[in-house]
Amino acid sequence: MKAAFVYLLVSLCFIGLVLYSNQPHRLKSKVHRNLHPGRRIVVRKLHISRDAKHANVAFDPVVADLERKRENRAWEKEHFEKQHKEWAKDSTTGHAHDAAPHPESQPEPTDWDYKDPEEYLNDEDQFNVSSRILTLFPLIDNHPPDGRISLAELQDWHLQAALTEADHRAAREMETYDKNHDSLISFAEYLPHSTSEDPTNHSMNHGGVGWWKEQFDAADEDGDAFLNATEFNNFLHPQDSHSRKLHQWLRKQEIRDRDHDNDDKLNFLEFEQGVYDLIKLHDEEQLSASSSNLDHSAKREAHAKHKFSELDKNKDGFLTEDELVPIMDSLHPGEAYYAKQQAEYLISQADKNKDGHLTIEEMLENPYIFYSTAYAYEDYEEYIHDEF
Repeated sequence: MKAAFVYLLVSLCFIGLVLYSNQPHRLKSKVHRNLHPGRRIVVRKLHISRDAKHANVAFDPVVADLERKRENRAWEKEHFEKQHKEWAKDSTTGHAHDAAPHPESQPEPTDWDYKDPEEYLNDEDQFNVSSRILTLFPLIDNHPPDGRISLAELQDWHLQAALTEADHRAAREMETYDKNHDSLISFAEYLPHSTSEDPTNHSMNHGGVGWWKEQFDAADEDGDAFLNATEFNNFLHPQDSHSRKLHQWLRKQEIRDRDHDNDDKLNFLEFEQGVYDLIKLHDEEQLSASSSNLDHSAKREAHAKHKFSELDKNKDGFLTEDELVPIMDSLHPGEAYYAKQQAEYLISQADKNKDGHLTIEEMLENPYIFYSTAYAYEDYEEYIHDEF
């Protein structure tokens, strides 16, 4: 009787041990220290101008939020300095403002803004990358929640993060230009000097007054001569908008920028010299390995003619605005393009069994890959890697 009881007890303990060892929380034992020689998580100084090079979004919303706060601080400082200069200029002409910017409104850099966030990110007791991945995994793995993250799920995760950033920056820009605080932007508010210029001098060249006015009108969906928050966001990010008029405006600009004979369409030479290099496939770039420059040139021209023929639907030897539709995502890549590029890179780095998906185990094996946008390497020679 006692022997049977002992056997039963041992069996139950064994079963319990097996079940416990397979529980998800056991994955938490796979923690990684955030600090390694030469590696440190930083809060990036993102460029805030519209012409800045596209930056990949942070994988972790916590890191993204800290970056956003730092970016806001830089923007507020720049905005205050701009206001201050305008006030100094207007005070000499006697121009009156509704309210003067108070000196106390000038943002002052503090230790919390520029040091503490990074100390927080690099303190594993407060911020552990493995624990964060365990938290984020089910949020990304949601269509369907099958225990694996697909390329589409990871792309959507980065896309939503990028669109959130775009919305935030658009709201901040709107605050800058909305001088009368009516939550609408007029063209005069966006480009004040346009009202003092002779309308006949409104150039349609890239960046000219006429160029901006045409884009403004294309973004003005309801035709009331003002841009609301949604329209202004579309105006700032036409390639990411769902506006038919803005997409048409983008195509029109592509024709105008490259149409040297001013016939409102592109011939093959205009296409080859101005468009083809922006859309050619990666394998076509391997033509540089050809045996001679002549051979390379001939192959390049053949590829260009083939692409031109594909786009020239009516075979008249010209490309119109509508015929550029298939290549606009390559000419004006939006956030969806960059989100896919970022997702593909992460999967290529972390997908150990090469099945095109990420499991929680694979992500925990190399958690730092997902924080690569936030790492600074004090000894660059130890980490030579050209991401993307």
